Amino acid sequence: MIVEGVGDHGVLWTLTVHRNRKAAGPGRYIRTVARFDPNKLSKLDWVIVGGGGVALISLFLPWYGASAGAFSSSVSGWGTSYGWLGALLIVAAGIYVALNRSGTNLSSVPVTPAVTVLGASALGTLIVLIRSLTLPSGHLGIFGVSVVSYGPRVGIFLTIIAGVAQAVAAFSLFRSSGEKFPKLGGSARP
Repeated sequence: MIVEGVGDHGVLWTLTVHRNRKAAGPGRYIRTVARFDPNKLSKLDWVIVGGGGVALISLFLPWYGASAGAFSSSVSGWGTSYGWLGALLIVAAGIYVALNRSGTNLSSVPVTPAVTVLGASALGTLIVLIRSLTLPSGHLGIFGVSVVSYGPRVGIFLTIIAGVAQAVAAFSLFRSSGEKFPKLGGSARP
């Protein structure tokens, strides 16, 4: 593996893996896997990639918890039933955009890039939103003073915010790309 080069406003990464694909000299074989240049990402791309990063970090933050006085307990995104699936779809949309902009061959995906990103981010955000609405919440109190409270915590709210921002950026990217939604039973790729 080789990492090399510095761009004008960022780092130009070249990841080279030795494989038996193409001759690079006598007895050597090199295959370039990906070339990522942060300067190639538009503002919309950064919102989508950043939303994926925030969702990934948020999976490790508290998504649900309870507190009683000085005691509290919480569960991360990984332990909230199906909520992690939505967060991973948001992360996958961000990774897909980064891979697509780095020149990785994604032609095996049956739908176009903008449709893939829009679908993953919208579905992921919807799943996390549904999970946040189905988590029980409330508080118990004595004489107007809250003694016990339970419900969603910061991680799930950050994931929803990241997902909504990503879905809006993905929709804008879809609109500007001129791509069409695939027809049922057909392929979106020509």
